[in-house]
This record gives sequence, structure tokens and C-alpha cells, in this order.
Amino acid sequence: MSQQTFNVQGMTCGHCERAVQTAIKTLDPQAEVKIDRAQNLVEVNSSQTREAVAAAIREEGYQVAA
Repeated sequence: MSQQTFNVQGMTCGHCERAVQTAIKTLDPQAEVKIDRAQNLVEVNSSQTREAVAAAIREEGYQVAA
């Protein structure tokens, strides 16, 4: 498992946070997810690659900065 931090644009409410968390958990049910919506940060501890996690977030309609 590796700790990864993503800058995610477009999260404006609790529903957005849940959508992002669900997308990551669907990809990796064992993932630990911490979201700071005010800072647009999503911290993920996952065995999945950074690219796979970013793709899962993007599929929900959010932009992931490098």
C-alpha cells in the first residue's frame, strides 16, 4: 500500500466527497481515503497505481491535477 495525494477540482459538497470515495473504494475496497474538500485534497492509501486511482476519480467527472 502506498500513500498518494491528489488535487481534485470540482468537489463542492458531501455528495461529491462520497462519489469520489465510492469510486476509489470500488477500485480498491481496502483503500483508506481521507478527503479535505476545502483544500481540494484527496489522500489515498492504496495498493492501486496512482494512474488507476486518478482514472477512477476522473470517471466520476472530477478533474485531477498532476
